[in-house]
Amino acid sequence: MKTNLTILILFLSLCSYGQQLVYKPINPAFGGETFNHQWLLAAANAQNSFTDPNEDANRSELDQFSENLNRQILGQLSRSLFNSQLADGLEPGSFNFGNLALEIFESSEGLVINILDISTGEQTQIIVPGG
Repeated sequence: MKTNLTILILFLSLCSYGQQLVYKPINPAFGGETFNHQWLLAAANAQNSFTDPNEDANRSELDQFSENLNRQILGQLSRSLFNSQLADGLEPGSFNFGNLALEIFESSEGLVINILDISTGEQTQIIVPGG
């Protein structure tokens, strides 16, 4: 009985064949088709059960209007402050706007603007290429 089973397994292994397995990624971040991006994003958003606690849907229209008005007033104020300090444009030098310290200088890369928040120590750099 064992020999018959062994012969049967040996016979089946000789008759069977295999092929090479090929991995094709789906996600475009890992080399997949770029057209899959929108579908993957939509599927992920559909499965997302988390909600933003700061979502505007919970706020009234009056609150949204008030916040929008405050943003516009602050934007206008910052533009006028910026124009009064830098009326001639971005000239090299050091400037202070409340807690922000701006340092503007020329370099080989172009015009460099260093912005430092004095209260938190956060710093960013903007480079405007010279042409």
